[in-house]
Amino acid sequence: MALRQAVGYLGILLPFMLAIGNWLIFSGGLQGSVSDYYYTPVRGVLVGALCVIGAFLIAYYGYDQWDRLFTNAAGIGAVGVGLFPTPPDNPSTAATVVGYFHFGFGALMFSSLIVIALWLFRKTGPNSAPTQVKRIRDRVYLVCGIVMLVSLSLAGIASLPFATGLNNLNPVFWMESTAIVAFGVSWLVKGQAILRDKQPVPAAHSSTPEPLAGQP
Repeated sequence: MALRQAVGYLGILLPFMLAIGNWLIFSGGLQGSVSDYYYTPVRGVLVGALCVIGAFLIAYYGYDQWDRLFTNAAGIGAVGVGLFPTPPDNPSTAATVVGYFHFGFGALMFSSLIVIALWLFRKTGPNSAPTQVKRIRDRVYLVCGIVMLVSLSLAGIASLPFATGLNNLNPVFWMESTAIVAFGVSWLVKGQAILRDKQPVPAAHSSTPEPLAGQP
């Protein structure tokens, strides 16, 4: 539970730490995408947070082989996104190749996180019926998965040449941030930081003293 919550909190805070930290401490403006913060003074925050999230995802031991497969894939993707930066303006050939790795790892990370939210988090054990709170959590996972999918699709559309007129609004940054926050929320809910299962109330002990040996 603690590991899930740590992943969730880091995911939710990451875009805000980058944007606010770059603005407050270094008087930097909002970047075109989350990955563009690699070329600002808060690069260490971006790389460090992605590597920590990746390590947590890899360390997370899921319920079955599918759980472990997709969390490991998401973790590897997160580390790869941090270590292979997005290409800068006017990139060299080497930077362009590194950028291909960046986008590949990003696709691996987010596609795995979407599968986790839409499928794995919503599974219920074969010998147990979902509680009312579990049904609510399942709806949250569904919404988070859809938000990630739609947000990243819109970010891809906003990156196309015909959408350059929107660049002053930083649509890619906002769409990526929305997807990252949705990822964080899904893991917070899975860690039961919110929508926690009700704990069974222990049975009260009887105040009647136990009879001594030989007494009825």
